[in-house]
Amino acid sequence: MRHKNIIRLNVATLFAFCAVMCSALLLQIFWHEPPCPLCLLQRIGLSMVMFGFMLNIIDGVQQRHYGVVLVGALFGATVALRQILLHITPGTPGFGRDLLSYHLYTWSFIIFALTILGVGILLLLLNQQVGQEEAYKPTVPARMICLLAIALVLSNVAASFMECGPYLACPDDPTGYWLFNHTHSPIRQGIVPC
Repeated sequence: MRHKNIIRLNVATLFAFCAVMCSALLLQIFWHEPPCPLCLLQRIGLSMVMFGFMLNIIDGVQQRHYGVVLVGALFGATVALRQILLHITPGTPGFGRDLLSYHLYTWSFIIFALTILGVGILLLLLNQQVGQEEAYKPTVPARMICLLAIALVLSNVAASFMECGPYLACPDDPTGYWLFNHTHSPIRQGIVPC
């Protein structure tokens, strides 16, 4: 594969992950469904995947950057699978609304699994000399997508702080935001943070 084609693939994939992260935020805001702790952990995996693709765009394609993507995808897939297994028992309601007959954590697992498969195939096809080509400078659209990814991750950090506050214990079934309701903080309820 040629270097420019791989960079374009990384830019397109980062943009797709930005769309997933943006969708999660929009669903959280407009459906008024704060994410559960496992959902927040899946967003950390998503952020790690985005960071790995961003490294490829900014610093040039390197196999170790794909290692970051794989670690993030494995982490996110593990957390998503844990959440699927929590709700797989018949009669157990799933968490949150569903989209096209699947809950968001199931879609998250599918996305992470496809990412692992796609990066694995790409690493098999990747030429060893790709990272050793001439100096690479990202294009303006590629930089804009990287800035969008950073903004989305920071927005998720802010939304997580609004939901959980400075405590390490977020509610298992969140119904609101700590920032707007200080009476339900874990310390005031006598819950010891993790």
